[in-house]
Amino acid sequence: MRAVLRSFAVLLFLLGLNASPALAQPAPVQPAPAQPAPPPEAGPPTFAPGELVAAGHRFFGGVSRGLATIIEKAVSQWGLPNGYVLGQEGGGAVVVGLRYGEGVLYTKNAGDLKVFWQGPSIGWDVGGEGARTMMLVYNLPATTAIYQHFAGVDGSAYFVGGFGMTVLTANRVVVIPIRAGVGVRLGANVGYLKFTDRATWNPF
Repeated sequence: MRAVLRSFAVLLFLLGLNASPALAQPAPVQPAPAQPAPPPEAGPPTFAPGELVAAGHRFFGGVSRGLATIIEKAVSQWGLPNGYVLGQEGGGAVVVGLRYGEGVLYTKNAGDLKVFWQGPSIGWDVGGEGARTMMLVYNLPATTAIYQHFAGVDGSAYFVGGFGMTVLTANRVVVIPIRAGVGVRLGANVGYLKFTDRATWNPF
């Protein structure tokens, strides 16, 4: 009987030795699932041509093929703006004059902002001005970035149907004024516009 028990004990010991390595082996580590790449940062929302034309028609007080054509021209060259200004300006000169105005900057994601602008105009302008003005604004990182000097060729770079389009730039921000009014421009005027948060007569 003792021999049987001893044999049984030896058998259990041997079985334990065979099972121990299997029990001691850790479970294989599963690789962590790959994290999806973050989506690309979306730029600020922009205005479609139809939105710009509709806003311009309401502002200028009528449906104009000239306005639609000039907006299409701006969009074809510069893309879709992420802001636009509606306002009114005055000025005029034979050689040296002053342009000034006020309006509201509209954006889709940063609210609306009251703006004023001033600037000397050097060139050949005939007649005074009392123009409603729409400005397309591109690459605007924040609404307050409008408050700076914008330089460029200021005049009728493109003219159709009673509307003139010019282009001004500053620090990658592009402003394209679209003007309609009683003034008649006979050339491209070299000047600039300075945007401020309050009215001022100082164009510098």
